[in-house]
Order: sequence, then C-alpha cells, then structure tokens
Amino acid sequence: MIKKLRLFLALGIVVAGSLVMVPLQLLSMKTRLWPETVVLKIWHNMVLKALGMRVHVKGALSRERPLLVAANHISWTDIMVLGSLVDVKFIARADMEGWPLIGMLSKLQRTVFIERERKRSSGNQASEIAGRMARGDVMVLFAEGSTGDGNLVLPFKSTLFGAASMAISDGAAEQVFIQPVAIAYTRVHGVAMGRRHRPIAAWIGDQDLLPHLKTLLAEGALDAEVHFGEPVPFSKGSNRKETARLMEAKVREMMQAALADPRPSRQRIA
Repeated sequence: MIKKLRLFLALGIVVAGSLVMVPLQLLSMKTRLWPETVVLKIWHNMVLKALGMRVHVKGALSRERPLLVAANHISWTDIMVLGSLVDVKFIARADMEGWPLIGMLSKLQRTVFIERERKRSSGNQASEIAGRMARGDVMVLFAEGSTGDGNLVLPFKSTLFGAASMAISDGAAEQVFIQPVAIAYTRVHGVAMGRRHRPIAAWIGDQDLLPHLKTLLAEGALDAEVHFGEPVPFSKGSNRKETARLMEAKVREMMQAALADPRPSRQRIA
C-alpha cells in the first residue's frame, strides 16, 4: 500500500510539474528571455526528487570549449542526473524521437538524434553536433551506444566520436576537448548495492519504459555518483579509436572507484 501511494504521489508531482515546465521551456526556446537550461535543471531536479534519487558529484565539468562529454550509460535517468548538475545537451538514438513523452521532452532539450545504422546520414549528424559544439553547446555522448547493467562499462564505439573529427575538418575548431564522465548507481535506501541489486537502476535494451519507471518510483531512495575526469584534447592528428579506448579506460576506472567506495561522502547535489 505504501509503495502504491508513493507511486501515485510521485507520478502526480512529475505530471503537475511538467505541465508548468513545458510551456516555460517552449517560451524560453522561442524568446531566449532566459537560458534554456534554467528550466531544464529545475525539471531534472524535480524528477529526481520524485524518484527519491540523490546525486553526489566528484570533480566538475571542464570549462574548455568546444567540449564533448563521453559518458557511460545505464538508464534514462542518466539524463536527469547529468542535466540536474550541468548545462549540457544530449545525443540520443533516432528512434527515441518518436517515443511518447520522452521524445517531446528530448526535443525540448534540443537533443541531437542520430541514426547509428545509416552511414549516409551519419555525416550530416556529425556535422550538426560539431556545429553545436562550435557554438558553445556542451554535447553529451553516451559512447557505449547502448545501456549497461550498472556493473560494467561496455566498449566505447569509436564511430560515435566522428563529431570531434568533423568539427576540426570543417574548420569550426582547431581542437575539441573530450571529457570522460562516469555514472554509477551505488546505494538503495542508504544501503550499498551489490552486483545483484545494481540492475534495479538499469534500463537495458528493449525494456519498456513504464514498468521501469514504476519500479523506480515504488522503490525510491537511490544514490547516484557522477565522476568528472580530466578533459583530453582531440586535434587533427588524433586517432578516434585510440581516443575511444582512452575514454573507455578512464570512465571504467572512475566507475569502479565509485562502486568500490559507495559511501555518500561527496558533495550532495540533489
């Protein structure tokens, strides 16, 4: 009964808040009266509070520009976790654009949708991402190309770093900085999650969104860790495959450090 009550209250908060935030975000995008990320940060924090999720952070987003963030990916909640902390825009797979609610909300964040299986369109997509970075947008790339179970980092796909090469070859920038960022879900109800329980937070493969949302809303009280690594310059002579392997190694190291020491001793953000 308590879980059901919590579920309805949390859904009510999200729906009511979204009814207010969506028109404000549309107004922001059309008039630019205030930065678009102002409303987005409020919305992301509201969703996290409804989920009962607390976010802890180590390090900070780099001030270098142009900047591409290379992160691991565990769940749709990664977007709220990162979006509640920093002013960033996201890169997502193309089919998400047509999803109910999620697609609309993604567009309100000016998400760039990429079709990973269609090479003909990859050049245009990389060019759009490169242009966004050149104009100052910090773009978040979930470099695994899929979601993991919260225990391991999947191999990073080097093709997804094409936007960095495109920004340089198009003359938009002499170099692009790529910053590794690790996301880990470490505790539930204040108790460290072991290997068996970390998939509670994970949204894997073709799993339906609504059942996973219900699970998180009913469970609540999750702790997420976000670790920001040092940015690495990517220039004309840089190799995409080597860069992908380097980012993968750095993200894996930070994620394992968070999982090995899940105590919420770092600064709490949300």
